[in-house]
Amino acid sequence: QVQLVESGGGLVQAGGSLRLSCAASGRTFSTYPMGWFRQAPGKEREFVVGIRWSGSMTYYRDSVKGRFTISRDVAKNTVYLQMNSLRPEDTAVYYCAQRGSIGPPSRDVHDYDYWGQGTQVTVSS
Repeated sequence: QVQLVESGGGLVQAGGSLRLSCAASGRTFSTYPMGWFRQAPGKEREFVVGIRWSGSMTYYRDSVKGRFTISRDVAKNTVYLQMNSLRPEDTAVYYCAQRGSIGPPSRDVHDYDYWGQGTQVTVSS
């Protein structure tokens, strides 16, 4: 059984930082790409960033480039999302996800087979 567990969300003022973690278990994660998505109230889930597990390829949403950084610790089977210079529009539930097939990270939510439960990030102005 594949499990993804996010943590690290919270309330922060605009301009602040948070680091999200996604701990993975249930299978060998060294092959499959991971992604972070977010969903604000009343909006569709949207892509934030994706990473090939080897770390050789990353894709960022334009609005988070230069502010967010994805990384992974292979030994811990954990992916991180460092979020700096947070803005009120970054407020959302953040989800980590993993593709069930080998390949590059994808921006399409439908390409991911496994999802965490989500962690709330709230940025106050």
